[in-house]
Amino acid sequence: MDNGESSYRRYLDGDEAAFALVQEEYFDPLTFFIHRYVHDVSAAEDLAIDSLVELIVHKHRYRFQQPLKTYLFSIGRHKALDYIRRRNRIRMVSLEESGDPEDEKSLEADLLASQRQRAVNTALKQLPEQMQIAIHLVYFEELSYGDAGKVMGKSKKQVDNLLYRGKAMLRSILGKESDLL
Repeated sequence: MDNGESSYRRYLDGDEAAFALVQEEYFDPLTFFIHRYVHDVSAAEDLAIDSLVELIVHKHRYRFQQPLKTYLFSIGRHKALDYIRRRNRIRMVSLEESGDPEDEKSLEADLLASQRQRAVNTALKQLPEQMQIAIHLVYFEELSYGDAGKVMGKSKKQVDNLLYRGKAMLRSILGKESDLL
């Protein structure tokens, strides 16, 4: 049992401070994952908080049958999809879109510290969304193929196929743009 699950179990047993450990461990990776769907950092943070609140409000929905990370990322995915559906009905202009583009560039520069990370990130953006999500879950979040499939609503084999095709496409993209490496 990993730290997040044991901390959550302690929280359910009455240790209120243990939830802070769950939040500390999963907030940043969950925010980064949700950002892949919504493409808005502040919305991703809000949705990550909402996902964590689900663990507090509905304490006994999680039954420890799957890793807490998988369960939490599934909640985050559903919240992101709901957000996208609502956003498509009512088009809002975010502060990031109306703000200074130089601020956005500096934020990206901070997030992508090295030249290699920038090249990989650029190449990832060129992949279809499902491949991006599969690669992110398996390689950045270190979920198993089965857990990534549960989060994405796909089978283990479908995730394997997405990863195989995604890695092949990344190799060809990065091969063309070798000056970025």
